[in-house]
Amino acid sequence: MLHQLSDPPLRLGLTQWSHPSWQHHFYPPGTRSGERLARYAEVFNTVEGNTTFYASPSPQTVANWAAATSDTFQFTFKFPKTITHQCQLRHAQDLTRDFIHLMAPLHDKIGQWTIQLPARFGPEGLPDLAAFLQSLPADIFIGVEVRHPAFFAKGEAEKTLNRLLIAHHANRVIMDSRPVFAAKPDTPAVIDAQKKKPRVPVHAIATSDAPMVRFIGHPELADNSAFFEPWIPRLSQWIAAGKTPYLMIHTSDNDQAPALAAHLYQHLDLSTPLASVTRAAQSQQGALF
Repeated sequence: MLHQLSDPPLRLGLTQWSHPSWQHHFYPPGTRSGERLARYAEVFNTVEGNTTFYASPSPQTVANWAAATSDTFQFTFKFPKTITHQCQLRHAQDLTRDFIHLMAPLHDKIGQWTIQLPARFGPEGLPDLAAFLQSLPADIFIGVEVRHPAFFAKGEAEKTLNRLLIAHHANRVIMDSRPVFAAKPDTPAVIDAQKKKPRVPVHAIATSDAPMVRFIGHPELADNSAFFEPWIPRLSQWIAAGKTPYLMIHTSDNDQAPALAAHLYQHLDLSTPLASVTRAAQSQQGALF
């Protein structure tokens, strides 16, 4: 199982651990809703905690999440949108402190705290980002996702952003939405995804020790292979440099996310440092995929 690897070279997971349709093709038969995280964590070694972006969980829910996962499992929770979108990182000290305190039972299991910034957060906001990063506890690891076009133009704004992230040991979250935008908009799920997902260039840069790639897949599983192949040497390069990449798999409505993850496992080269992850994953596919 992935979570049994004491020092995994790669953190691979999905953007959620509970999805109604997975009851029929991912979770073992008879899995109750309250057991889904534990079953998920038997296969994957990380997950994107997207729910915290929309609402803060109760203390009991946080305790339940901690109890359902092993000590080697790592979450990546998003900061609430009240901090990142409404306040845009300004005057949010109390909200940030309260959120970090709420999540305290999970601190040892949070591999990254993600700052997802809105598309309107541009170069003029970089001083606010710098101040926010400076204010955070020194013992937490941060990923920053930007969507403003200026941060993808390879100009001074992007260079300033990257230098800022490097200085604060923050990872730049890398969005690869090419697969989903290559799909024909002929289903409600794809149409919705193409309206909501950012269509930005792929800038595969590691600004700290845990680069995160968000791969948003094509609905035809086989069509993802060409998009994923270039990631294999890049992931291997990062691992060889002592980094621990995070690879988060999406699909348009996430119905097929476990199947896409299983499909992409097959592309990992067993001659690279990814081998131990691949073998561990393959040992689970027959039972849960």
